[in-house]
Amino acid sequence: MQKIIGVTLALALTLPLPAWAADNAAYPQRPIRLLNPFAPGGTADINARTLASEVGRQLGGNIVVDNRDGANGIVGTQIVVNAPADGYTILHTTTSAAINPSVQRKLPYDTLKDLTPITFVALGAGYVVVAHPGFAARSMKDVIELAKNKNKPVAYSTAGIGNSTHLVTEMFSAAAGINMTHVPYKGVAPALNAVLAGEVQLMFIPPTSAVQHIQSGRVRGLAFTGKSRWSVLPELPTVMESGLPGFNKDAGWNLWAAPAKTPPAIIALLQREVKKALALPQVREVFVNGGYDPLGNTPEEARAFFAAEIKLYGDIVKRIGLKPE
Repeated sequence: MQKIIGVTLALALTLPLPAWAADNAAYPQRPIRLLNPFAPGGTADINARTLASEVGRQLGGNIVVDNRDGANGIVGTQIVVNAPADGYTILHTTTSAAINPSVQRKLPYDTLKDLTPITFVALGAGYVVVAHPGFAARSMKDVIELAKNKNKPVAYSTAGIGNSTHLVTEMFSAAAGINMTHVPYKGVAPALNAVLAGEVQLMFIPPTSAVQHIQSGRVRGLAFTGKSRWSVLPELPTVMESGLPGFNKDAGWNLWAAPAKTPPAIIALLQREVKKALALPQVREVFVNGGYDPLGNTPEEARAFFAAEIKLYGDIVKRIGLKPE
């Protein structure tokens, strides 16, 4: 019997490993493509590039950020969904991924079935409300009063219909009992440029993209939507302090995900490396200064949270009466 076992073991050791096992053992063997489904220069882009640089270094390889914006993140996400499930094409996405199932009549993929969450990279504390310097409002109370004047509509920009920047503005409007004119753009950066150029009056924007423009005076910071003031701009009042008691909203999140059926060993490896990178002071500083709390939860926790977020935003979309397009 011992002789048979010994022969069997020797045979097993000489057999070639399955392709996925061999790939995992040496992963990564070539550059990893990190799809950011939004325009360059926005918060998601800054966070993606900061993390990709460090995680790539830790893996002894290279992670290349590829911006493929369009349709509120759907274009880039579909590229990942259709890519081989080998760990060489992954996604850095935002809250839009949880919103799209509720605001799009028909997505070209099933968000929960066709994506495998790796980890939630970070959670946002709130949005900054910025206005063109020529806009008369100096507080959110002023915004509410000005928006009630139907003869002079107040226009706001967003990173796209159904984007989190759209929903948070509509949530504010509903809570304040006002209507503002929505002007959607393809991404955070062009939406901010619309404020800078005076094409619209204001925007609810992720903090990272707002700081330098507020500090330079190119836009006026009106308020922060978080529960408390943001440490980077402590002089900026919360929306609750500035004109709408009881209103607060976090700024969503950033998520890394991969195509469905990506080997669990690769998913687990990437999650560990992301969490390790987020603990580094130089990486953590970028996220914290941008208004995000680094996270790095497990793939199992990420999947449960992702499903809960899809349900949450579905409920919000119904509550504000936004019709799927």
